[in-house]
Amino acid sequence: MIELLPDREKQIVRKGGDSDATTEIACGKASTAGAVSQRACVFCGSRVVLYPVADALHVVHGPIGCAAYTWDIRGSQSSGPQLYRHSFSTDLQEMDVIYGGEKKLEAALLELIEHHQPKAAFIYSTCIVGIIGDDVSAVCKRVAAKTGIPVLGVHSEGFKGTKKDGYKAACEALYKLVGTGDTSSISPHSINILGEFNLAGEAWIIRDYYKRLGIEVVSTLTGDGRVDDIRRSHGAKLNLVQCSGSMTYLAKMMERDHGIPFKRVSYFGIEDMSAALYEAAKFFKDDPTIMARAQELVREEVATIYPELQRFKQKLIGKKAAIYVGGSFKAFSLVRILRMLGMETAVVGSQTGDKDDYRQLQEICDPGTIIVDDANPLELAKFCLEKDVDLFIGGVKERPIAYKLGIGFCDHNHERKEPLAGYVGMVNFAKEVYASVASPVWQFAPRRANRAAVLARLANDPDFKPAPKGCGNCLPECTPGDGQFVRATLVPA
Repeated sequence: MIELLPDREKQIVRKGGDSDATTEIACGKASTAGAVSQRACVFCGSRVVLYPVADALHVVHGPIGCAAYTWDIRGSQSSGPQLYRHSFSTDLQEMDVIYGGEKKLEAALLELIEHHQPKAAFIYSTCIVGIIGDDVSAVCKRVAAKTGIPVLGVHSEGFKGTKKDGYKAACEALYKLVGTGDTSSISPHSINILGEFNLAGEAWIIRDYYKRLGIEVVSTLTGDGRVDDIRRSHGAKLNLVQCSGSMTYLAKMMERDHGIPFKRVSYFGIEDMSAALYEAAKFFKDDPTIMARAQELVREEVATIYPELQRFKQKLIGKKAAIYVGGSFKAFSLVRILRMLGMETAVVGSQTGDKDDYRQLQEICDPGTIIVDDANPLELAKFCLEKDVDLFIGGVKERPIAYKLGIGFCDHNHERKEPLAGYVGMVNFAKEVYASVASPVWQFAPRRANRAAVLARLANDPDFKPAPKGCGNCLPECTPGDGQFVRATLVPA
């Protein structure tokens, strides 16, 4: 057992406990020094948002480590250009720190643009650039004038704030493209999908659903993104925002300047996927056939997958899961999906949630659920062991935590290669959850093996007897529930 750092206590709430009855979870804070947060830096936040723009040049102005760390960081796929898969860096060295790196950056950009002929270029500022004071914006302006393409500075110095500040820097860079393209050919029934990054090809699944409804997708920001589509995205009639943490800022700017309303949606799980389709259909109420097609699509897709989901549910009922993801909106969907599969969410947290997000999480979670903002590995391990979870849903940084504890793991972050969005994604998710939870390997994990040995010893000890479920007198070695033992003298006759 570990003690929580005092500075972290207000960022953790137990639903139904004293804390959530009297206080509101703290969030949006800089990570506590020494806590080794799972949250990434500002630069990483901007990089993961912009990286999937496939026909743009992405140049990291800073040490080579920053480019290496974020290379291919998303499992985003492209239906065409592969330029985004390259990770270019100015590789700033000691002499560049002393004399400045502006000349090096300009020379690199001119060479790369001449060789690759991109539609645009994004230049990411890292911590060292903020310290030495390179004027990246001035370099971008000069190179844009020489090459004739947009060269966009991304002010993402890592120390400037949190990962969420990186999202804002990315949105500001993207917005310089919005409104510069021709919109004359765009359908009156058209949308932009914001916060969908085409992990494992999910954007293609979602675009196909809307196409079946008769709705044109002008641009996907930024999965399988194209610079020309982003330029004309202001011609769409509605913005649908999936990853609210990363793209709500851009959606608000487009609403302010171009009059495009936006709605928050999710494409994970049957309920949320269906609601996203209905939201778009309700918006275009001038054409009632769109709603009719939406109802037919949902009916067909659910009828196809529901029997298979029920088979998985029978084997997953009563299992417990921990969730730790980047955006809290994704956590809402996961809580609902797990409940549909008969599972309980025992721990849930996010890197970038705000107060409204955590209030909603407290509303939809079961009593006793631990809700945590900006967690660190020790906290996550502590809560997973305390709740004796069977599954951990997170990203690449959380995988080692789960495996070291002998817990099944499901990757629901941006490194995965299996589509989990849409109706087909719901089946893929259920299969992965079942395969992870039901694997026989976990019976050999030390914590499981030790518990089995303790229970076997207590079963043969005359001083102990099986305890009634929920008696509250459990031993530290035991997990509340059936199969629990207490001292015979503690059990009422």
